[in-house]
Amino acid sequence: MEFRPTLSILLHALLLCQFVSESRARDIAKTSPEETLNPQLNIFFTPKDLKIGKMMPLFFALKDPSTSPHLLPRKEANSIPFSSSNLTYLLKFFTFSKDSPQAKAMEDTFFHCEISAMNGESKFCATSLESMLDFVQEILGFNTKLDVYTTEFLKKSPVTLQNYTILQKPKEILVPKLVACHTLPYPYAVFYCHMQKGENKLFKISLLGENGDRIEAAAICHMDTKEWNHDHVAFRVLKVLPGSSPVCHFFPVDNLVWVPSLSM
Repeated sequence: MEFRPTLSILLHALLLCQFVSESRARDIAKTSPEETLNPQLNIFFTPKDLKIGKMMPLFFALKDPSTSPHLLPRKEANSIPFSSSNLTYLLKFFTFSKDSPQAKAMEDTFFHCEISAMNGESKFCATSLESMLDFVQEILGFNTKLDVYTTEFLKKSPVTLQNYTILQKPKEILVPKLVACHTLPYPYAVFYCHMQKGENKLFKISLLGENGDRIEAAAICHMDTKEWNHDHVAFRVLKVLPGSSPVCHFFPVDNLVWVPSLSM
């Protein structure tokens, strides 16, 4: 059967270029020591930093979710193979050369989606809203009402990296478990969704940038990191060892955090 890209997919393919150079801060692959110098890795912190007046250099990409690729309907997503074994066909399908940055980005996305889950982790790559909700409800409960959190710009400037100060006491969202969904670079929207067993704390944090930016940021603290890959970039950024300290990070504006609803 021959698959033909729709106009919406072709437009999404054009947008892949903007994701090719995105941060590898969420990578679970091995990284080089030089990557710790990448300013885009300024998203990590520890629970000790969660106090009013704390200033941190932080990176927030200036992506507009309204112009980013959207999740395809399930029927359309399921009509296109999503597998590294089909990469050659997919590059032709989206008219990317095999040596292009877009091809490398797609290869990296398949790596994240196909690598085995860590101990205690449940993971899934969603290519449609329906498949994302299926996974979220499988983890949080099929009859559970859901809330979703993300990071929002209240006021933004063209500056992506600047010092931010915590304005108010961070608000912890008390939930038994959560599912985090991170965007991955692909011609259409793909989300790496996962749930890690153990204690994880979700926060909403009000930030003021030195350039005047105002952000209501979603952040998570993973309290137990002893099962994490020793090469995880967070350990080098924070200069800690696996299991020696919780690791926290802010979510980019286009990431989603699903939790059981706090409202009755």
